[in-house]
Amino acid sequence: MSSPLDAVPEQEEAKGLLRAALAAKPAHAYLFHGPRGVGKRRAALAFAAELLGEHDRVLRGSHPDLYVLEPLGDQIRIDDIRLLHHDLHMRPYEAARRVYVVLSAQLLNEEAADALLKDLEEPPAYAVILLLADDLGPLPETIRSRCQHIPFTRLSENAVRAEIAEHAEGLSEDEATALVRVASGRLDRAERLLDPGAVRRRATLLDVARRVYTDPDLDPTDAAEAVLEGMRECGAEARAEAEAQLESMDLPAREAEQRVRRAQRGAEQEELLLALEELAAWYRDLIVVAAGAEPAVVHYDHLDELREDASEDRARGAEVAAEAVREAWRLFEELNVQPRLTLEALFIELRRALAGTVAVQAS
Repeated sequence: MSSPLDAVPEQEEAKGLLRAALAAKPAHAYLFHGPRGVGKRRAALAFAAELLGEHDRVLRGSHPDLYVLEPLGDQIRIDDIRLLHHDLHMRPYEAARRVYVVLSAQLLNEEAADALLKDLEEPPAYAVILLLADDLGPLPETIRSRCQHIPFTRLSENAVRAEIAEHAEGLSEDEATALVRVASGRLDRAERLLDPGAVRRRATLLDVARRVYTDPDLDPTDAAEAVLEGMRECGAEARAEAEAQLESMDLPAREAEQRVRRAQRGAEQEELLLALEELAAWYRDLIVVAAGAEPAVVHYDHLDELREDASEDRARGAEVAAEAVREAWRLFEELNVQPRLTLEALFIELRRALAGTVAVQAS
């Protein structure tokens, strides 16, 4: 009989460790860590299904002995951990165990981490706690040291291509290759790129990326607004989804609104960072094509435009431009900077880096 773990793409080291745990006595806590969108959640639910012996209901999220904590927004707060703690000391309803899955554990704030640590130190014998983290850095060492580590890595191009083929028939080979490379080893990003709204936002972004050096009249304010519009669109979608989730939860109005706002801000931040990653990749592609290394291009579905645009002179400016975008990414990732002003400053810098090539293109 096949195991739910068999459906998790690649990640052989992680699956090997989980199968070994199932063959022996499972530990009380595991830390699944690695990049976003590479199968940590799927593997955690598959592992939980094995632990509880009920595959279908676990994978649907409806088993009474499965508890999933999914943050709405940019932090997991102490109230979320208090609810988990209260549930933790209820004996199993049906299975021999209870399984607790904490998604995005890197978002635990200090108070929540301290509260969770107490449960990790003295969990009930029937409890298995699975923490999923995209980044180990924010997690206190005290929490990391009390869990068995299950490492995950970025997926191969073949794995992402298979996922895209399953969800989107009819894509050309060049389109599929581009999406695989933009996804950068992440299934969540691949699925997101197939959404019609994402397709439109990507087309707008790449148009702006080109106009930086082909349109002498491009206004940096308009360029920044194009990126901000995509960010706001994703935020509005996340807000609507969070409001729908909260309809079944009895929360005070203030807390409900805080959760909705956190979900909106988190989606806006994610979209902005993804847009900047793709913008940097476009300027990197100009360098790659100018160097004669076309097989390494990310935007394979725009290879004709890249061939038209790439030149030795432009490649030098593109190198400066790509680094400027990466620096803006770091500012948004690490600091609470004002998006509009930062993006306007970025596009001014991009125009300056590629200024000579604009003149050549326009003449």
